[in-house]
Amino acid sequence: MDRAAFGHTLASARARVGPGDVGLPAGPRRRVPGLRREEVAQLAGISVDYLVRLEQGRGPHPSEQVLSALARALRLTQDERDHLFALAGAAPPLPGHIDGTVRPATLRLIDRMTDLPVMVFDAKGDVLAWNAMAIALHGDFTALPAEQRNIIRRQFLGPHGRVVHDDDRAAKAESVADLRAVAARYPRDPGLRRLLAALRTSAEFRELWDEGRVASRRAGSKRFDHPALGSITLDCDVLLLPEADQRMVVYSAAPGTPADEALALLRVVGPQELATAR
Repeated sequence: MDRAAFGHTLASARARVGPGDVGLPAGPRRRVPGLRREEVAQLAGISVDYLVRLEQGRGPHPSEQVLSALARALRLTQDERDHLFALAGAAPPLPGHIDGTVRPATLRLIDRMTDLPVMVFDAKGDVLAWNAMAIALHGDFTALPAEQRNIIRRQFLGPHGRVVHDDDRAAKAESVADLRAVAARYPRDPGLRRLLAALRTSAEFRELWDEGRVASRRAGSKRFDHPALGSITLDCDVLLLPEADQRMVVYSAAPGTPADEALALLRVVGPQELATAR
């Protein structure tokens, strides 16, 4: 591991990413360009002290999971991610593994979709990228440890989010059927293996998994129980990103509806002000 070059690369990448790029409020009196260490640590699900030691070239050897989380937090391209792995003395993710790197073109789309909540998920349901509207709608993903930023894990193991299902059993069955299809495509992916091992601690998950159903997620609607705005039902469109086997989820509402008015309020107040209502 080239610790000095690794630390310099982390610090340089941190300086290139602004809080708005990752859906965080800029806030007043920022003394450094780009993201603060605290913000990167939150995004990557690691401690601030660990990140400080890595940047200063004196940290322990990071695991593949930590390297992937740092690459996502710093919005690295695939080449930049592979370079980070090489500096750490680790092999980059192999072909046939789930792709957790969001393409720059996809990130640009998210940056420009400022009036609707937008999120990007990898094949197994990890939240990879989001905008400020998504934080205002769902809550702050950076407050969760990295392993809990998975929609299927949260369904079975918690913490449960703001989505409310009229038929909770059917929603879970749909998630399990989708995950079974993913497991067939990526039988050797280590992150998927860790997720399945955690999910199998749930008796309900094991029961649904043993049913053997396979299906892909479809577009539909989602109902949210929002702490400031109450119940909101939004259209949920799933846009496939086939090159990376990822999904972009966009929430919207028909003009003039109560849900459309709720989205307009989210745009005005944003995630920072609504956070005080949680």
